Amino acid sequence: MTLKIAVPDLISNSYFPVEAAVELGFFKAAGLDVSLELIFPVDKAYAALKEGRVDFVGGSAHSALAAFPEWKGVKLLAAQAQGMYWFLVMRSDLVKERGDLSVVKNRKIGAAPWVEMGLRQLLTAGGIDIERDGVQISPVPGVQAGNVNFGVTAAKALEDGKIDGFWANGMGTEVAVRSGIGSVVLDVRRGDGPVGCFDYTFASFAASDKLIEKSPDLVGAAVGALVSTQKALIANPGISAKVGEILFPPTEASLISKLIERDLPYYDATISTRAVEGMNAFARSLGLLHGNPAYSDVVADQFKSLWNA
Repeated sequence: MTLKIAVPDLISNSYFPVEAAVELGFFKAAGLDVSLELIFPVDKAYAALKEGRVDFVGGSAHSALAAFPEWKGVKLLAAQAQGMYWFLVMRSDLVKERGDLSVVKNRKIGAAPWVEMGLRQLLTAGGIDIERDGVQISPVPGVQAGNVNFGVTAAKALEDGKIDGFWANGMGTEVAVRSGIGSVVLDVRRGDGPVGCFDYTFASFAASDKLIEKSPDLVGAAVGALVSTQKALIANPGISAKVGEILFPPTEASLISKLIERDLPYYDATISTRAVEGMNAFARSLGLLHGNPAYSDVVADQFKSLWNA
């Protein structure tokens, strides 16, 4: 049986650990036949999980609430990496100082559905009133639900003048910065932004309660394969180039090893209590979550021994 992992962005460093686990053979070594499926935006990926069309999702953790209200029916198995991993990039001629959020006033910013929630909350926490300050946050023009690599598409839209900035992944950011068209305003993982925004969400690996209950050994093997992949990338980030050659266009393939090397400090499969509490507080602030679920309601903690195996 071939298992399917849905990711909402393929040409990206965001969900690279699960992509590498497939393409470098770590799932296969664990006895699993696994394929990748690009499903954009992320809420559609989780909907596919709920409907049984895919077996796992490698996406933003908070977005599971799109298909599984109050965390009913889904569990986070492991972190692909720690912390909220998107960048705020604005047109270079607009940016005077890194971290200055006033640059977004009266500007049009591209952001994917559910991803944009992190930006909205971050701006609010940073003193920006989105409505009063005329901030337009919307999908990148021309991007429709379907198979879209958002970060790369956002960088092209910025270059074409369709947007003034974007909130997207490290690959889109690297493309925009290298071209000179974009400058980084916020890199949350590395300390930018209001207090607490690091824990709004993280790149997770998730499965349905049904699969966990039916096939716990299979799920455990998948978690173990992800952890093995993270450790292999930490030991030798250069192996990421092989994945880039398989999945990415040439330009993006040439960049991926640098991006992965930069992300290595965050490659830890652990899902901490702090991360869950921070994410749930973020979700409640947006009305995505109404209750106060326990850690074990969100995380499949029977696999936690595998995170540092």
